[in-house]
Amino acid sequence: MTRILLADDHTILRDGIRALLSADADLEVVGEASNGTEILAILETTPVDVVLMDVQMPVLDGFATVPEIRRRFPEVRVLVLTMLDHEKYVARMFEAGAMGYVLKNAAISEITYAIRTVAAGNPFLCTEIGLSLLNKAVAQSPIVGTEEGGHAGVDLTARELEVLKLIAEGLTNSEISDKLFTSKRTIETHRQNIIAKTQAKNTAALIKLAVSRGFIS
Repeated sequence: MTRILLADDHTILRDGIRALLSADADLEVVGEASNGTEILAILETTPVDVVLMDVQMPVLDGFATVPEIRRRFPEVRVLVLTMLDHEKYVARMFEAGAMGYVLKNAAISEITYAIRTVAAGNPFLCTEIGLSLLNKAVAQSPIVGTEEGGHAGVDLTARELEVLKLIAEGLTNSEISDKLFTSKRTIETHRQNIIAKTQAKNTAALIKLAVSRGFIS
């Protein structure tokens, strides 16, 4: 059972998230707060695994609260749930000690996956922000093919780049589909498109391509 402290200054939003999370038997909301001061007070008396919190809160906001949580309750993981999608806010929250960052318009399946990921001690960045960062990376440095088949100027989409990275990490099509919240058939299509665009002969050639782009070492 993952114990969650839900923090947002909008009561109706907390009610909605609590209702959605209640459908999952492995997740339990053990407390609610409307600001950072209340979060810290609850953590003094209540065992919590994950604080699911907004950034913009009165009294004590997320930027000030997260470092205090990390200092006083190092075993507690922080997952940010916010509408702030600019990369500077993402960077600031991770630098402050947050373990994950997800947008409020994410599907509940992605939010629950993020909670479990963070609770296990692993970082999480929601798909929408990840794709936005990939799009910027692609715009700044178009991907090129490998020596083993392929050619310069290959144009992979942001989603294809994300699939390529996960292929390079050794994930199967099923595992990639679960991670990206899409169907196995869609991942198979992406894989075939990547192979066609790069003219890579096999998965080994795709991994070589990923290495050449710095996705894995």
